[in-house]
Amino acid sequence: MAEPRLDVRRAVRNELHRIVRDGAQDREGDGRDESGRDEDGLASMPLVLVACSGGPDSLALAAALAHQASRAGVRAGGVSVDHGLQEGSADRARAVGAVLVGFGLEPVETIHVRVPAGVGGPEGRARRARYAALESAAARHGASAVLLGHTLDDQAETVLLGLARGSGPRSLAGMAERTGIYHRPLLRLTRDAVRAAVPGDVKPWEDPHNTDSAYARVRVRKRVLPVLEEELGPGISAALARTADLLRADADALDSSAGSARAAAATTAAGGAPAYDVGTLVGLSKAVRWRVLRAAAIDAGCPPTDLTAAHIEAIDMLITGWRGQKGVDLPGAIRARRRGGLLRFDALN
Repeated sequence: MAEPRLDVRRAVRNELHRIVRDGAQDREGDGRDESGRDEDGLASMPLVLVACSGGPDSLALAAALAHQASRAGVRAGGVSVDHGLQEGSADRARAVGAVLVGFGLEPVETIHVRVPAGVGGPEGRARRARYAALESAAARHGASAVLLGHTLDDQAETVLLGLARGSGPRSLAGMAERTGIYHRPLLRLTRDAVRAAVPGDVKPWEDPHNTDSAYARVRVRKRVLPVLEEELGPGISAALARTADLLRADADALDSSAGSARAAAATTAAGGAPAYDVGTLVGLSKAVRWRVLRAAAIDAGCPPTDLTAAHIEAIDMLITGWRGQKGVDLPGAIRARRRGGLLRFDALN
């Protein structure tokens, strides 16, 4: 029991040191030294929040953050988000908040969100509502970072789901350890190791959705990965996570090229709608052009998790296989179409 807890604490400690170091670099020249104290010697330690559902992974993360925060020179708080999708969820979120207070975290906030109806599955809509709530909480409290409890097993599941969607290398790259304010310090630890680090006096809540085979992620967890382990040998999750790391480095380089290419192709259609010059797009390599098209579609309102390689291929045919065909309907009630040498994305409502 002690070793998993130490592993989790070590992972959190290392991430907090990165946060402090990055914050010190950002503060250079604003009158504060690397300790985070201003010229009057007043403490202004960075605030780090942990997102906690009450499940074992996020509880282990919250406990480790509480243990390591003062040692790393940060303040630690927590956020519990109630999606309102299950009976008793509001009471459960408040109970999680009380556990976080018991860990010594401050501030602690419980946020109740409404998951809107609309495009995409319920998981995706709940995820977007949750992240919006976390970002609002971080802004309200002036937090430097929000810690998320994703594990190596979550990463492996994400890679396999991306493979099944056929939506390209970026999907296979999985989750990054750091994306904006979000940090995932447990991404290199197995789910079993993290769960073994939950304090013995705390009872985690198991989300029934995590065992419901109606969800693709649960089927991957309960059926697909065990078969891969049995047929190909142990270590499949770690191998998938390593593959994600390699693909992410490649994808980052291509995304950088695509960003420059997109800026060069961007123009304005009649009525002021954003559009892209087909002549510029057709001269790009396929790898870069598809990234430009994906980014343009997402900016137009397509949910990223619902946008597949088949959608991007259909848009690409408006550029490379143009025969006067109709536009392409995309998730999020968006239509891509070609008019007058321009590719544009229009809302259907």
